[in-house]
Amino acid sequence: MLLMVSASLATQAQEKSVPAWINNVKLSGYGMVQYQASDKENAEENSFNLRLVRIALEGNIQKDWYWKMQLQVNGNTSTLGSSPRLVDAFAEWQKHSFFKVKAGQFKRPFTFENPMHPITQGFMSYSQNVSKLAGFSDRTGEQASNGRDIGVQIQGDFLKNANGRELLHYQVGVFNGEGINKKDADERKDVIGGAWVMPVKGMRIGVFGWTGSRVINGESVGKNRYALSADYVKNDWTFRTEYIHSQGFGANPAAGDKADGYYALCIAPVIKQKLHAKARYDVYRDQKEWGTSKTFYEIGADYLFSKNLQLNVEYALVNERSIHKNYNLLDVELDFRF
Repeated sequence: MLLMVSASLATQAQEKSVPAWINNVKLSGYGMVQYQASDKENAEENSFNLRLVRIALEGNIQKDWYWKMQLQVNGNTSTLGSSPRLVDAFAEWQKHSFFKVKAGQFKRPFTFENPMHPITQGFMSYSQNVSKLAGFSDRTGEQASNGRDIGVQIQGDFLKNANGRELLHYQVGVFNGEGINKKDADERKDVIGGAWVMPVKGMRIGVFGWTGSRVINGESVGKNRYALSADYVKNDWTFRTEYIHSQGFGANPAAGDKADGYYALCIAPVIKQKLHAKARYDVYRDQKEWGTSKTFYEIGADYLFSKNLQLNVEYALVNERSIHKNYNLLDVELDFRF
């Protein structure tokens, strides 16, 4: 659909004069082709997959207004969670760096990792705590929403140092609490926000909060979450760690009302801007008890043929205490952008 729109705009531009903002429209996209194998007992896997395919249009309607629309296709097309769908549709007023206003459907302002691009995030998937507690395959049972919701948000950077670098960032938004492409089901809104300091170039230390609700089995159930985050990105090195705590019953009431998770990762250059080695420790506890923990011990590497094409290989030893067994996971991905 977006390709057709882009072609139509180009044709119209040749036939007659069009508004100036159309000349600023940018078409982009990316694909992530995946092979994954696992020897988990009674759930062995050995398959090729389209992890993600996205295409986007973005631009400026006028000087201070930015907009973006993005479509996603992945896996099969049998359900909303894996069928072609709109993931982004928003406009943002950007006149002042210290006060921007965004409205529409976009990433929830929760954690450092959630808003990261799936390729530059660095690993075969987002960490378990972000996936389960930020709206990907959320513990509450909402449809897969890629960390997004519908609402309004303000954000900004301020307090410049002597070099003109901003030291503080804030962001806060009000959302339906239902995920993508859905109206509010209980008239109670989710309020999500965060703030971080940037004491030295490349470093962020942040805290996030989330309070809201979700309709489960016809009942409006409250949820409260917080996250503690830190990262450091400089000279092609990346260090990142985040802890998330959640209070509120999920889709399975028997699992209790508390969950948490933690990860720590490092991406190190072997050949700068070309070849990286990486490792991640990733644990999630669905009932905030070690008996319900699932832990990934991951190592891997990525090779950049160019800035728009890279190959990723990862191995993970997975410890899933609920089944009292370890198993192995291999993931290979070819990622490309245009």
